[in-house]
Amino acid sequence: MAIDIDIERRLGERVIAARFTAGPGLTALFGPSGAGKTSILNMVAGLLRPDRGHIRVGARTLFGGGVDLPPEARRTGYIFQDGRLFPHRRVRANLVYGLHLADPADRWMALDEAVAFLGIGDLLDRWPRTLSGGEAQRVAIGRALLRGPEFLLMDEPLSSLDAARRGDIMTVIERIRDELKLPILYVSHDRAEVDRLATQVVEIGE
Repeated sequence: MAIDIDIERRLGERVIAARFTAGPGLTALFGPSGAGKTSILNMVAGLLRPDRGHIRVGARTLFGGGVDLPPEARRTGYIFQDGRLFPHRRVRANLVYGLHLADPADRWMALDEAVAFLGIGDLLDRWPRTLSGGEAQRVAIGRALLRGPEFLLMDEPLSSLDAARRGDIMTVIERIRDELKLPILYVSHDRAEVDRLATQVVEIGE
């Protein structure tokens, strides 16, 4: 399944534009901070509206030609830098929230499968505030997978982690790429990270 992107958006005096096709695997949007990488991800997610262009995933149009699907209809899972777990919900409830967002016909992973895949069975009764950065990111990834996404968006998911936990989460991302075969659009400005994870690199300049 290909993700076809040709979009442009003016933000103040800057114009952020991207034109590429992302195939299976992990496509890294690579470039310096401030280059517009996160804005591109937000346009794909439906959180920021392009001024022109199109976004297509396989045969589905997410944006363009009079179509502008709301974020909840785009069938994507978004993993942010800081996890963004609900602090008032335990880990199990955070995960189930993702499951409840998915149309039953679109679900392809059950709660117990996500827990086993991510190795988070011992975290289910914990509160987010008690988790390490790496544990919280595993839970955030699980919540995104349980939404039944066709593809994932990852916005520098390793940036707040120490070296050991970065390695752990990179292994998880590699398994999603290789075992689940889920296309990933991945934002980073870390060359070593991109070299390890990416099957395709899209350079985003300033």
